[in-house]
Amino acid sequence: MIRKLFLVCFIFNLTACAELQGVIDQLPQEGTISNADIASGLRQALDFGIDKQVTKLTQKDGFYRNELVKILLPEELKKVDKTLRDIGLGKLADEGLKVLNRAAEDAVKEATPIFVNAVKGITFDDAKKILLGNDDAATQYLTGRTQTALYDKFNPVIKNSFSKVGADDIWSNLITKYNNIPFTKDVNPDLTDYVTSEALDGVYTMIAVEEKEIRNKIGSRTTDLLKKVFALQD
Repeated sequence: MIRKLFLVCFIFNLTACAELQGVIDQLPQEGTISNADIASGLRQALDFGIDKQVTKLTQKDGFYRNELVKILLPEELKKVDKTLRDIGLGKLADEGLKVLNRAAEDAVKEATPIFVNAVKGITFDDAKKILLGNDDAATQYLTGRTQTALYDKFNPVIKNSFSKVGADDIWSNLITKYNNIPFTKDVNPDLTDYVTSEALDGVYTMIAVEEKEIRNKIGSRTTDLLKKVFALQD
C-alpha cells in the first residue's frame, strides 16, 4: 500500500512538474524578450485598436451603421418609439434614434486623445498573464483600469454634443409629444448618461475587435514588436 501511494505521488509530481515547465516554456527567456517588450507590445496593440477601429466610430454613421456598436433606445424609451410610430410619427422616432448615435460619434472624435493618453499610462504588471489570456484579455484589463475616468471625460463631451447635433431639441420635442398623448405615463430619461455608457461600450468593443485580430491573425501583426510579442501566445 505504501509503495502504491509513493508511486502515485511520484507520478503526480512528475506530471505537475511537466505542466509547470510547459508554462515556463511559454514565457520569455532571458536574452529573447523582456517584460518591458511585452508591456510595450500590448500597449501597441491597444493603440492600434484605437487608431484603426475607434477612429471608424468618429465617422458619419460610425455608430449608426455599425451593428456591433449601434446605440439603440433604452428600455424606458422603447414604448415612446412604438407609440409615436403607431400614431404616424415614425420619421420623428427614426431621427431621435439617429441623433443619439450622432452624439456618440461626435463625442468619440473629441475624446479619443484622452483615451490614447490613458493607454500610454498603463503599466502591465501582469503582462504575461494578459498575453496568455483570452482574446480580449488586454481590452478587459484596460476597461477595468480606465472606465471610470473615461466616463467622467466622455459625459460632458456627450452633453455638449447633444446640443451640437441637435439631439436636445429633437428629443425634447419627441418626449413632449409622447407625454402629451392621453393615458401615457410621462418619461424623462437621462439620455446623457445612457449615451455616454453606450459610447464607452462601443469604444471597448472596437478595441477588442482589433486585439482579437492581432492575437489570431499573424498578418495583422504589422510591426516587429507585435510579431515578437504575440508569437509567445501562438
